[in-house]
Amino acid sequence: MRSDLFLLSRRTLLTGAAGLALAGCGKKKTEAVKTDAEAAGIGKIATIGEAVAGDWRPAADKARDAWRHPTESLTFWGLKPGQTVVEFWPGAGWYTDILAPFLDATGGKLYVANLEPTDPQAAEVIEAYKRKLTDNRKVYGAVELTAFGPTSGPVAPAGTADLVLFLRNLHNWMAAGIADKAFRDAFAALKPGGVLGIEEHRGVPGAVQDPLAADGYVQQDYAIQLAKEAGFLLSADSEINANPKDDRKHPFGVWTLPPTRLSAPRGQPPKAGFDHAKYDAIGESDRMTLKLVKPK
Repeated sequence: MRSDLFLLSRRTLLTGAAGLALAGCGKKKTEAVKTDAEAAGIGKIATIGEAVAGDWRPAADKARDAWRHPTESLTFWGLKPGQTVVEFWPGAGWYTDILAPFLDATGGKLYVANLEPTDPQAAEVIEAYKRKLTDNRKVYGAVELTAFGPTSGPVAPAGTADLVLFLRNLHNWMAAGIADKAFRDAFAALKPGGVLGIEEHRGVPGAVQDPLAADGYVQQDYAIQLAKEAGFLLSADSEINANPKDDRKHPFGVWTLPPTRLSAPRGQPPKAGFDHAKYDAIGESDRMTLKLVKPK
């Protein structure tokens, strides 16, 4: 099983929150000293925007906010302080860097359903993600790690989640034959009235959907139908993450575009001299943004 996770360049892992402030010479022993969390600004998080602005997020990730619109997307999906959230297949943690500090600071809970370790590459991604969380506990809090894959169990205790997120992974699950399972597992985890939020590369409307989504694109109507078959109701859709420049005509599928920028078929070495300019000018993919609800 492959995913975009193995195509992205390895990111530099966070190195931790700021240390305790040391009391200077001559200061009174009763003078307040900042805690680690306060020094890192974690305890001050009260809004999604403050989590998005957090200085623990890598600069390269923040540069992509213009394409992924995390504040607007999470607001659209209805993220609130103190909620229980499940994030499927987090990759290097682009959205975890926002969700975990926000939920930890507001009394919420984050479950992360990572890949099942079915091959060495998957295991490597999982271990890097775990190290990132454990090495920066003051930033992320107590994230609960579960798994999602062909043989995985529940992603969170049944009926406990307020929000489940599928973030640019539906095409991977279609290719692996586990898309139906993803929707069923999300439905089981959610409370009645809970929300499933989807961000996904959007295919050409009205075209015949490749059931394996080999080019990385999924038709919006197809995604909605999969959700409905699992019991969800469509609440709303948004053009927050739309990109009208994306014509979907790329030699190596959606991965020709930033941030992956393939210059050869997936799994093959980069092609020397490939001209990325045309695809860089398009920017990141056109994406659907869906809000679906588990009926009460």
